[in-house]
Amino acid sequence: MDTKVLTAHVPLPLAEKVDELAARLERSRGWIVRQALAAWVDQEEERRRLTLEALADVDAGHVIDHRSVQAWADSLDSDTPLPVPR
Repeated sequence: MDTKVLTAHVPLPLAEKVDELAARLERSRGWIVRQALAAWVDQEEERRRLTLEALADVDAGHVIDHRSVQAWADSLDSDTPLPVPR
């Protein structure tokens, strides 16, 4: 796999935590940073996918009005909670 060197200024406390993790896991600092960066990128891609999915639902009119959601939430403390709004 081809690679590219990226440089970042990292606050000293964070760099020390990375070094501690690397020592504890017996891995290189680069391995720790690659794992963290890959996880963050995956998380951001999933967040974007979910946002686009939600916006498509809104565009299609699949929404629940605020009053219905508020009434349901308020009912959760009662003896007879309302069904989840749909």
